[in-house]
Amino acid sequence: MTRILVLNGPNLNRLGSRQPEVYGSGTLDDLKRILQEDAPEGVEIDLRQSNYEGQLVEWIHEAADAGTPVILNAGALTHYSYALRDAIALLHEPGVPLIEVHISNVHAREEFRHTSVISAVSTGVIAGFGFDSYRLALVQLTGFSGR
Repeated sequence: MTRILVLNGPNLNRLGSRQPEVYGSGTLDDLKRILQEDAPEGVEIDLRQSNYEGQLVEWIHEAADAGTPVILNAGALTHYSYALRDAIALLHEPGVPLIEVHISNVHAREEFRHTSVISAVSTGVIAGFGFDSYRLALVQLTGFSGR
């Protein structure tokens, strides 16, 4: 079985109640269900969330060691976490893909959200499509676009 690690950063545990006009009304449980339904047979979705930078770094180290592809919504850490950036760079040597995702279009929001310190070390970036940002990343990682 192939595993895909879906990591979510600070405040994403509040999806469904946090600014639904920006982030939608779906929860992380809803997102997990959607991704599990979309995943091709033999692909396990391992969805995690932490409000702590160090925990996300450790999970990325785990992915590097195990060769596990990652979908990452780092939340606000996207814009300033060099520790997270350095951890993501560790995925390059073993050739592990990591796709940066955002629910909202960060480039249409406050100026501080326009800069990502992790984009340059990510395999790709998908933003602005709600939960479909994650679904598009899943398609990219699995090459599977239908149920």
